[in-house]
Amino acid sequence: MGLFDFFKAKVANTGVDISKRYALLREAVSGTMSKFYKARDLRTGRIVGLKILDRGKTAAFEDRFRGMKKPTEGEIGMLLKHPRLVETLEHGTTIDGSQYIAMEFIDGPDFNSLIVGRDPVLDGNRLHFIRQAAEAIAAMHAAGFIHRDISPRNFLLADRPKKDLKLIDFGVSLPNLPLFQQPGVRTGNPNYMAPEIVRRKSTDQRVDVFAFGISAYEICTGDLPWPHGMTGMAAMSHDKPCIDICQHRPKLHPELAKAIHSCLEAEPARRCATMEKFLQTIRRVNQDEV
Repeated sequence: MGLFDFFKAKVANTGVDISKRYALLREAVSGTMSKFYKARDLRTGRIVGLKILDRGKTAAFEDRFRGMKKPTEGEIGMLLKHPRLVETLEHGTTIDGSQYIAMEFIDGPDFNSLIVGRDPVLDGNRLHFIRQAAEAIAAMHAAGFIHRDISPRNFLLADRPKKDLKLIDFGVSLPNLPLFQQPGVRTGNPNYMAPEIVRRKSTDQRVDVFAFGISAYEICTGDLPWPHGMTGMAAMSHDKPCIDICQHRPKLHPELAKAIHSCLEAEPARRCATMEKFLQTIRRVNQDEV
């Protein structure tokens, strides 16, 4: 089924009694628009991640796209099939009208906590994780979507021994179609927000490239690309270049440094065009050179 056919084929949901379908084992995390639980699917016995969206906050976000046939977070998740993307197992509506999403449960830390805690797993594996993050975003783009909330907190270390990374949270993701690229929708973490979002200009998948550049910079250095006091939307809207990444890591491979900086260009036309291009640019960089 193609993307456009999928949008046309929305099926009405009569409502699921969550208490009869899932055993809530513990609340894993609460976000601004949802609650997330570790749960057991009583039908299959599988341990899952269960996300229940706040009905009011979700409605307020969805109202921005009224009449545009925007897919829900669950519908988007079902279309994303890639080892670097969290797997959505099912989605629907609860008996009280809230949306729910059941997904694979990942019992691993997010990359923001790894960076802040200077976790040893990063040592010698930064290039590895940067490649995996780029692959995840590239897969989402290939499926026809813009994530719009790329940051270290939305990458999880899914398997520490195997050093597997996965991209999560499609709550503010949008189709990569002109109808959804119009100015005015500010979503995401301000520290990772592309200038065109801040300036209320048209957007496309390059907003994810910009946010990825900040994330990759952080993975390499432990710091954001702009001086302290200049983070947030004010920093994202200025045209001054960021601090050279090599000031933090003088031995960083020059091709990787150049590739990361190309993602941080304020003007989309000068920015690295795609995640695939980024991956091609760093294909000759070896792990032991980072």
